[in-house]
Amino acid sequence: MGWLSKIFKGSNHKLYEGHSSDGCADDLVSPNRPSTSEEPDTQHDDEHDDEHDDEDIDRAIALSLLEEENRGRAVLGQGSQVQEDEELARALQESLKVDSPPHYEYGNGSLVQPISMPYPTGYRICAGCRSEIGFGRFLSCMGGLWHPECFRCHGCNSPISGYEFSMYGGYPYHKSCYKEQYHPKCGVCRQFIPTNPAGLIEYRAHPFWDQKYCPAHELDGTPRCCSCERMEPQDTGYVSLADGRKLCLECLDSAVMDTNECQPLYLDIQEFYECLNMKVEQQVPLLLVERQALNEAMEGEKQGHHHMPETRGLCLSEEQTISTVLRRPRVGPGTRNMDMITEPYRLTRRCEVTAILVLYGLPRLLTGSILAHEMMHAWLRLKGFRMLNPQIEEGICQVLAYMWLESQLNAASVAGNSSAMPARAAVRSSSSSTRSPFEMKLGQFFRNQIESDISPVYGDGFRAAQQTVLKYGLPRTLDHIQMTGCFPF
Repeated sequence: MGWLSKIFKGSNHKLYEGHSSDGCADDLVSPNRPSTSEEPDTQHDDEHDDEHDDEDIDRAIALSLLEEENRGRAVLGQGSQVQEDEELARALQESLKVDSPPHYEYGNGSLVQPISMPYPTGYRICAGCRSEIGFGRFLSCMGGLWHPECFRCHGCNSPISGYEFSMYGGYPYHKSCYKEQYHPKCGVCRQFIPTNPAGLIEYRAHPFWDQKYCPAHELDGTPRCCSCERMEPQDTGYVSLADGRKLCLECLDSAVMDTNECQPLYLDIQEFYECLNMKVEQQVPLLLVERQALNEAMEGEKQGHHHMPETRGLCLSEEQTISTVLRRPRVGPGTRNMDMITEPYRLTRRCEVTAILVLYGLPRLLTGSILAHEMMHAWLRLKGFRMLNPQIEEGICQVLAYMWLESQLNAASVAGNSSAMPARAAVRSSSSSTRSPFEMKLGQFFRNQIESDISPVYGDGFRAAQQTVLKYGLPRTLDHIQMTGCFPF
């Protein structure tokens, strides 16, 4: 033990000389203790030696206790330092907000540390075949990685090996495949519609037929049908009428070409009015005329409102001489009309209406709707409806043209749903001959033209009149117009 060594060492120390082998022992020796260099006597020396031995033992014990105390202080100091280090580490962790490592919970509720997968950092999955790409060549596009043979065109299913491709509907395409499937083609020249100087695809389109064509065809003399208004494809034929209008071959199939050919249709319109209890008592001549004759008659007419830019029908009240188409023209070489015979027809005023003129060469359904419109003008004048506002008069006349078209396209529907259409008219209209799919489509186009007309007189007038007829019925609407000159609201 440490204090025993101090005992044996203490016996050799000559404290009397005022020296200490340990600086700490000086604190235990009284500073007033006398030291001497004289030699004492033997007895005194023995007693003195015993006293020194006791003092050495006491001093050794004191030194041992002091050493233990110092060692305890060192241990305490080290413990406090460790505690301070731990507190500093906790404060640093909180300041940095260092979270604990993530844990993953399995179905049994136990928590385990994530396991490192044995794959290298370059591990990749193909977005096409969903297998590992490995260390070979791969493509990076569309937010994924692909084997070169897995990145395929959605159109032809062949790999896309070029540096550019097109996207549509979330699928990749070869630029050529995309162009073939989705780039619009011109309905006239059958070629892909070119881009404009800004790089955009610019084309014209018919709102009803959905025909797309290059803008240049509006300026290069490409013919447009005067009936269906479609641009004529370059690989199809058309007919050039004598007055300069162009007629497509599909519209030509049902076109009414002369006055005699139109008489059965005129009788059908008269019976239609009779079924509405609106019989026209006077015999009003019906004449089919060319565009020039119609324009000349319009200039000589003192009253009436005419649909511009082109008028297709006219109800006359003045005495005139009209050139009418007497015999149907024949289509000759170069798709031109030949052998058309016209003759003058002198109109005499026997009543408020002298004649009804309709442009020749139009399909039967369009000719009939024009005739029904002009017939309403004649009925209004013969019944004493004078000086009506153009929007009122043209609007109600358009309603009658619309009703006749409806009777031709869907007689049963009109008879069941329209309060203004008596069953007799529907039954009479349904007896007409069966129509081709194109002629039915053409009738829908003519009906759409009436519905979508944007002119204030014909378009807004029709919609106001149609709303009134649907609400109050045609007879009450006409009575109100005759009394007040306006629609009932």
